[in-house]
Amino acid sequence: MDEFIFYPERVCSAKIKLSIDAGILKEAVFEGGCEGNLEGICRLVQGMPVVEVLKRLKGIDCGGKGTSCPDQLSNALEAYLRRNAK
Repeated sequence: MDEFIFYPERVCSAKIKLSIDAGILKEAVFEGGCEGNLEGICRLVQGMPVVEVLKRLKGIDCGGKGTSCPDQLSNALEAYLRRNAK
């Protein structure tokens, strides 16, 4: 199982911790942000293929910031995939 930490930008969350095994998102944990909403998102995506989570969350905007915590989760997954493609 791979562990990956990502530091989001322009959102309330300060850190996203991921656990991924064989292309499946086993766990996502946000540090900071809207606790209930983020816990709900993390439970919904748990056990999903990384590429499916990316497809569903990429581009979600929060308050006109051009990003959101779900969008930052997709950015974290993209960073993870880039790191492991090498």
